[in-house]
Amino acid sequence: MGGFNFQYIIGSKQWRYYDFGPKAVPPLICLPGMACTADVYYKQIMSLSMKGYRVISVDMPHVWNHQEWIQAFEKFLDAIDVHHVHLYGTALGGFLAQLFAQYRPRRVRSLVLSNSFLETRSFASAMPWAPIVSWTPSFLLKRYVLIGIRDGPHEPFIADSVDFVVSQVETLSREDLASRLTLTVDAASVGPLLLSDSFITIMDTNDYCATPQQLKDQVGEKYPGARRASLKTGGDFPFLSRPDEVNLHLQLHLRRVGIEARPDLVLGSLKDGNSGSSSGEMIKEKMQMTLPRMRVVDQ
Repeated sequence: MGGFNFQYIIGSKQWRYYDFGPKAVPPLICLPGMACTADVYYKQIMSLSMKGYRVISVDMPHVWNHQEWIQAFEKFLDAIDVHHVHLYGTALGGFLAQLFAQYRPRRVRSLVLSNSFLETRSFASAMPWAPIVSWTPSFLLKRYVLIGIRDGPHEPFIADSVDFVVSQVETLSREDLASRLTLTVDAASVGPLLLSDSFITIMDTNDYCATPQQLKDQVGEKYPGARRASLKTGGDFPFLSRPDEVNLHLQLHLRRVGIEARPDLVLGSLKDGNSGSSSGEMIKEKMQMTLPRMRVVDQ
């Protein structure tokens, strides 16, 4: 049973990630959106790994175009000895997941796309200063990112998710922000995928989202045979605001594509002879020991 926060430096790229769950189970790799870090998926990590799934959540390294992202992510997978992946990408993370599936089709077994998009043109047109993003001061980059996060009033569970993500934005460096904004506006679009629609789940919220509805509709039109998992509410960050629903849909997706949980390996990793419920609490405590920064604004 893995359960640690790691850093890998591969060439000039530094990868920070969480890896929980039985190593014998093919992993679900979570790719965050522009404003998020690997920490935002802690509710998926804790819930799914206790059920016997392996979940890896990653922070994006500093890359400056989409081909560089694809190459860097492939090297990261090689470094952690993961060859075939199931990708859960939200917003920008979903876009990057699709590009990886397009250019490295043999490595991607399935996709879960949440509040995502197919092309960057509309974001580029809304950001005319994109060519100078790499020289823009940090406070201006943070202000631009935060403007995209809808301000209240919110239902309490959505307000909590917004507060958490805002705290994560405050931890991002200028290079983090500039890199993510560049990937959002750098000219690119998703082409044909070899992956069958039956191995894709589209999980969108229906209340509001920073990704325009037109762009989300394009994703649905591109994959007409994909499973639809609509969330009535949840805002931009349903993985935080609606974790039980999101986790259920993720489990259904994994079962649908042939990934079975291994709870026996979770309990088997605890040589204490306790009951299942006690073992679950021990796993939770173990995770919390490695996830203390998820509630801290300044790191």
